[in-house]
Amino acid sequence: METAFTPVASLGGGVLIGLAATLLMLTFGRIMGATGILAGVIQPTSRSEFAWRAAVLAGMVSGPLAVLALTGQMPAVEVPITVPMMIIGGLIVGVGVTFGAGCTSGHGVCGMARLSPRSIAATVTFMITTAATVYVVRHILGL
Repeated sequence: METAFTPVASLGGGVLIGLAATLLMLTFGRIMGATGILAGVIQPTSRSEFAWRAAVLAGMVSGPLAVLALTGQMPAVEVPITVPMMIIGGLIVGVGVTFGAGCTSGHGVCGMARLSPRSIAATVTFMITTAATVYVVRHILGL
């Protein structure tokens, strides 16, 4: 499997994520952590909390539809693993999010911007674990 080098698209996506996180903080005083937002939709504490969280999730899900409207085709998505592997990965991520008190978007984007020591430590841990996982999967297991 080859990883595509897409600096323009990646920069554009990063700018949009940063802008969305900034607007959410300015508008609602809330951190844009995807798992926390999803948890608040599943178990809302109030109607207003549910509303903004549902709007953010709708925006995340509607991204491919915006690409379709602009380009006339859905974005290509290649998932080089099986469904059971995705389920296992999702469970592992869920456990990590629980023990890490947040996800990569909450810690890596918002927490790092606020210079949170906990988020800096979590992000360093994410990056080291990611690098080790990629090395093992690609160079040791050869997948």
